[in-house]
Amino acid sequence: MIDLGISKLALIGAVALVVIGPERLPKVARTVGALVGRAQRYINDVKAEVSREVELDELRKMRTEFEDAARDVERTIHKEVHEHSQALNDALTGTDSSAQGGPGQDSGYVPSWDMAHKAHNGRKSWRVKQGARPVWYKRQHNVRVWAQSGAARVKRHRPATGPARSFFD
Repeated sequence: MIDLGISKLALIGAVALVVIGPERLPKVARTVGALVGRAQRYINDVKAEVSREVELDELRKMRTEFEDAARDVERTIHKEVHEHSQALNDALTGTDSSAQGGPGQDSGYVPSWDMAHKAHNGRKSWRVKQGARPVWYKRQHNVRVWAQSGAARVKRHRPATGPARSFFD
């Protein structure tokens, strides 16, 4: 920036006083001050915009690197899961898919867990769904752990004192 000292400012003020005149000098000084302030704000805004663009560009680069890394991890996981599931299918059917010419050419059919445990009408059976929750969870959320028949429930809650009564007594 321009190096303005006290002596240079005094010289500029004296020249302005002579050229402009004492009547218009305060108005011109206010206008010049406003223009200089406006120019400084504009320069600061441009600097801030440039720095924001640089930061956005860096963030975009980081995002693309992160997405690429996530895709690589996802591909690796899918590959490992596929390999392990293929190995399990081969072990369950007793065949080796690589010996038969690749995956998808298995002669044995292995039902999935859902297919093996579905009741009629394509819904999972009640026992499988109830057995899927641990007992501690059922106790914590007041879910019945076992089912009683109506007669067993009546017997359990009937008072034990006195002789047993029949319906016709």
